Amino acid sequence: MGTEDGERVGLRERKKQETRTALSWAAIRLTVERGLDNVRVEDIAAEAGVSPRTFNNYFSSKSEAIAARHLDRARRIAVELRAQPTSKPLWESITDAALAQYALGQESDGEHAPGEQWIAGVRLMLTDPTLQGEFFKANAAAEAEFAAVIAERTGTDVTRDLYPRLVAGAVGAATTVVTEQWLRADPPVPIAALLRDALRQLAAGLPVP
Repeated sequence: MGTEDGERVGLRERKKQETRTALSWAAIRLTVERGLDNVRVEDIAAEAGVSPRTFNNYFSSKSEAIAARHLDRARRIAVELRAQPTSKPLWESITDAALAQYALGQESDGEHAPGEQWIAGVRLMLTDPTLQGEFFKANAAAEAEFAAVIAERTGTDVTRDLYPRLVAGAVGAATTVVTEQWLRADPPVPIAALLRDALRQLAAGLPVP
């Protein structure tokens, strides 16, 4: 494949990812505003500026579209971790990679607290059983990818050694706890601050407070 062909393929893949991201964000925004039962695939497609057929090319359901944000973010964290200098300590690299990519709501960059209305909508959205199932599948896929990167950085075997999967599981659990804490916080707090603290405690071996 020549350079020009490679550039065309790269551009096509970027456009596909942009469409996937736009659909996922549209699904999240509308669900937070209206509730999952009051959002149709047609509404999500219109919000993203594409056809319902295009939506169906990317996702099989509204819930899958919403959970895709979580999975895509986890994959970007894995890519960011892989790009971290190998000389940097592992937990420092994990923290930097996570903070570089982590923001639950589009209205928040992770370093600033989102509005109470947005948090209330997200809280309600995450109670939907169908969506919980999609997030469970996304978590499993995300942890598998993260464990593979941990194995690369530590020279361990993801299929035989406990370490990479333990680290991936611990980070996955930390993000779940952080999200729950973020949703309960009153007044609202930046999610990045909670994530930074959670990963710091993990890096320290979870000493007794």
